[in-house]
Amino acid sequence: MTILGPSGCGKTTLIKVISGIWTPTEGKVYVDGRDVTNIPMEDRDVGYVFQNIALFPHMNLRDNVEYSPRVKDQGDERMAELSEEYLKLVGMFQRAGMLPSELSGGEQQKVAIARALASGSKMLMLDEPLSALDARVRVELRYELRRIVKKLGITVLHVTHDQEEAMSVSDRIVLMRYGAIAESGAPLDIYRRPKSVFAANFIGETNLFECTVSDWSKSGKTRVTMRGGREIRVSRTDFRPGDAVVVSVRPEHVRPDEDGIEAKVRSVSFRGVYWRVRTMAESSDYIEYDVPADGEVPEVGDTVRLSFDRNASVVFPRPEGGIEEEIRLE
Repeated sequence: MTILGPSGCGKTTLIKVISGIWTPTEGKVYVDGRDVTNIPMEDRDVGYVFQNIALFPHMNLRDNVEYSPRVKDQGDERMAELSEEYLKLVGMFQRAGMLPSELSGGEQQKVAIARALASGSKMLMLDEPLSALDARVRVELRYELRRIVKKLGITVLHVTHDQEEAMSVSDRIVLMRYGAIAESGAPLDIYRRPKSVFAANFIGETNLFECTVSDWSKSGKTRVTMRGGREIRVSRTDFRPGDAVVVSVRPEHVRPDEDGIEAKVRSVSFRGVYWRVRTMAESSDYIEYDVPADGEVPEVGDTVRLSFDRNASVVFPRPEGGIEEEIRLE
């Protein structure tokens, strides 16, 4: 499970309370049905991997991994077994005699994970473990993390503010905002059918349009009017004519269409496998869409016409404070 949210929303506070580093000012903490609120961290069967790699610099990798079993007085044979098992699991056994300073950041974080696992923890806390690493290393370590977790079958709470990281490693995502849970669910469910404007905007990228419902039928077929007066069809809803709504459409669901909304190209940026085109519609709404890397890319200043797959749209009640306030991160 990944705890996702903007900086300052309470992600790290939450896992520090769960792990026992901090004591909650109110409420209780249950792990596997057991009240552990007043139980010390070392007795909670919880391993913790910090954002800033916290290996003992004067110990080699083997001694780092053996630290917890040594403190628990598990004996030399058991210590050696655990260090070998977990260093092999993270692919670092061949370097067991090296010091942390002789490793790259990604390699050090692998050893930190092995050390947490060697403690015998039933649950692992990962506090933004990849944020200090290079982009390429982060991507590689994501898949390594998921492989290790699935192989061991343990529970992991993974804190991050990186939406792509959360989507790629998680079975479930908990989205936090202002110290509370805003939404939770499987990554694909939250991406395709978010329950709030904030979730739609924060997880992935989306176009947001302020509209008013103009037509609705008992079967749920809905039409809305954009600010410029253009009427468009959206997904089936329970909203009624006159309701103020916000329509969310992902860029990948927008496409050129001769009968679509007229818009002027404001910018074009290359994203590797596709081009991101940013336009302004006749309604003064920004509309972004993607063009394959080998596709026909418009130039800044060109006029295009755009439409979108209405079944891929998501419609929300319009927030009282407006869209900008609703998607504000701090």
